[in-house]
Amino acid sequence: MRRILTAIGRDGLIAIFVLAALAAGGLLHLLDTPRAGDALWAAATVLVLVPLTIGVARTLLRGGVGVDAIALLAMATAVALGEYLAGAVVGLMLSGGNTLEHYAQGRAQRELRSLLERAPRSARRYRDGEIEEVDVSALAPGDRVLVRSGEVLPVDGVVASGATSLDESTVTGESLPVAASSGTTVRSGTLNVGTPIDVEATRSAEESTYAGIVRLVRAAQEARAPFVRLADRYSAFFLPFTLLVAGGAWALSGDEVRALAVLVVATPCPLILAAPVALISGVSRAAGRGIVVKGGGTIEALGDVRTVLLDKTGTLTTGRPEVTEVTTFGDLREEGLVRLAASLDQASAHVLAEALVDGARREHHLVLPEGVRETAGQGILGRVEGHDVALGRLDWLVDELRVEVPASAKTRLEDGHGVGEARIFVAVDGRLAGVVLMEDKLRPDSAAMLRALKDAGVGRVRLVTGDDPEVAARVAGVAGITDYVAECTPEGKLTLVREEQAGRDGAVVMVGDGVNDAPALALADVGIAMGARGATAASESADAVLTVDRVDRVADAVRIGRRSLRIARQSVLAGMGLSMVAMGFAALGHIPPVAGALLQEGIDLGVILNALRALLPGRDT
Repeated sequence: MRRILTAIGRDGLIAIFVLAALAAGGLLHLLDTPRAGDALWAAATVLVLVPLTIGVARTLLRGGVGVDAIALLAMATAVALGEYLAGAVVGLMLSGGNTLEHYAQGRAQRELRSLLERAPRSARRYRDGEIEEVDVSALAPGDRVLVRSGEVLPVDGVVASGATSLDESTVTGESLPVAASSGTTVRSGTLNVGTPIDVEATRSAEESTYAGIVRLVRAAQEARAPFVRLADRYSAFFLPFTLLVAGGAWALSGDEVRALAVLVVATPCPLILAAPVALISGVSRAAGRGIVVKGGGTIEALGDVRTVLLDKTGTLTTGRPEVTEVTTFGDLREEGLVRLAASLDQASAHVLAEALVDGARREHHLVLPEGVRETAGQGILGRVEGHDVALGRLDWLVDELRVEVPASAKTRLEDGHGVGEARIFVAVDGRLAGVVLMEDKLRPDSAAMLRALKDAGVGRVRLVTGDDPEVAARVAGVAGITDYVAECTPEGKLTLVREEQAGRDGAVVMVGDGVNDAPALALADVGIAMGARGATAASESADAVLTVDRVDRVADAVRIGRRSLRIARQSVLAGMGLSMVAMGFAALGHIPPVAGALLQEGIDLGVILNALRALLPGRDT
């Protein structure tokens, strides 16, 4: 019973009572006891009037005048003139519309609530040779946990033992299970659909992927769309207009019932609910595409996007450098060079080192290095299998370590770089042995995203990156972007966002994934973070987070926003237009109050149902 009451809400209970009172009052009139019937209708009207009066009073105290004031005037006037049936019908319309909104919000946020419901709360941790069940908040990096078949991974980590299949659909939106074995990086929130595995935590539960998504979901549920306040501002025009028409009808006809009929057909409270219903439905559609949006306000802004600023590394590119070419200058073969370099790089936290090690582990058995010494920004040296190995910048190897450069290598060291390419020079036993080329490739869906943004009406796309102009130009050229800004600091990205906001119509979107993007993401009209790899400062400051590691979801977000906002405006304007036409007929005496209340009920339900279309896939999404 409690679950049912929660599902229908307070307005649902009021609507049920009003509907029962309407039916019972009608029956009493048929039994020739009209006073008792009128009393029931009056009681139903007053039941709706009390919370409505409180709500309108609060709005007035905040300095606003909501369109609920029209419903208040209509019902109060109906009671004063003895038109109890009309008052009860308006009350049913108001409470019924609010109940429909309550249902729509619940339906629209189903995907978001499912994320919260799936959040793991406990874990089975190994401790002193035994397994203990602990709260996920107690897990720390280095803890080893058992994840059984059918359980959700509680933290981000690495598979320590075992092999299984993982369902990542909740986190990434991808429907096919992925294989995971020893050494595979895994994320919290994914479902183990195979055999039990042991996972070694690399982050605490609070810092893990799923915790970041949950925080975003809670923010999404608490947010209120600015379009709702915009709809309330319609009352600045609509309320005086309604009073003018109602007063004019009364003055010209001498019949106060005509004024009541105008107020009844002008009651647009459930009608205005169509705006948030459409926008919240857009939030749901976005969640189904792997886009967690912080409320309807973000959907509204996405519907008005004209400029998109794109970070490079991790956004337009994969953010995962890969070995693309290995060149050797001596007797050492390519496989041996990579194995020695990757074995040494196990001791480094540099992003290129991590990428080299991850790639090499798939094909080579790595050994632990000894006597490791690293110079930040320059390189690393140590002993691997009895060899002195060093890798890093060429000038550091030559100037600091006195590495010998073979004559055969000198003519090949001047070759240019590819797009986003980095060169790691490797020396073995004091002699330059080769160079490993690593490239941060463009995402395969980048071109499709750019075409889709153009088709969606985005007039300006700019690449903003901290890389040097040469790299920025190459990446922009390959991606098909004509406008780019290189050597852009976090402060520079803020300046660019401000310039775009000041100089162009429509909303400005910033897309990024790193800590250096966080300020610009927070300042932009819509900040979109590439959050598939975990909770970061970018994800926390953004308005929307892509939980799928695909940049083409940016275009999906824009198209969903466009469609949701279009449906919201369509619903509001069409409903208000129909109400104004009905007001004209009511002022002329062609629509009595009861018929007007029923007509307005139909108009409001129609536009709210139209707003629910935003839940469905559109042709453009």
